[in-house]
Amino acid sequence: MPDPFVNGDVHQGACGICPSRLHAVGEFDVFERPTPECPFSKADGHRYLSDGTPVCVHPEKVGLPAGRYKSQGVPLTVELDLPPDPSAVVPYLHDVLYGSAPVLLDDLISQAQQQIRQRFPELDLTRTGTTWPRFRCDRV
Repeated sequence: MPDPFVNGDVHQGACGICPSRLHAVGEFDVFERPTPECPFSKADGHRYLSDGTPVCVHPEKVGLPAGRYKSQGVPLTVELDLPPDPSAVVPYLHDVLYGSAPVLLDDLISQAQQQIRQRFPELDLTRTGTTWPRFRCDRV
């Protein structure tokens, strides 16, 4: 069995009974919120679909988008959409990257690099200073 997604080595806001503490990414579903489709089990305190698939109902706490990763084999993907104003890029990326699961970071950083080059070609991604005070891409 693969290691759980959330473990003691990662600062994570997941609930104590979250399936992410028992299962690897892809071995549980993530719903936007509790629904009758994934009732709370009195036997063990977890939520399950009728087929036994464990369900997390707090995507913002585990940093994963809602998806039926286990029950329907939906691939884990995330779409970054930078704001149109260059001054809003750094705060946006800070929030997105800080709130995302570590498994998503490489993809998000690659998308950010590509979108920044396309939308803001005048910006130098490797320059530190006033333009990008909190964001520096070393993978140019």
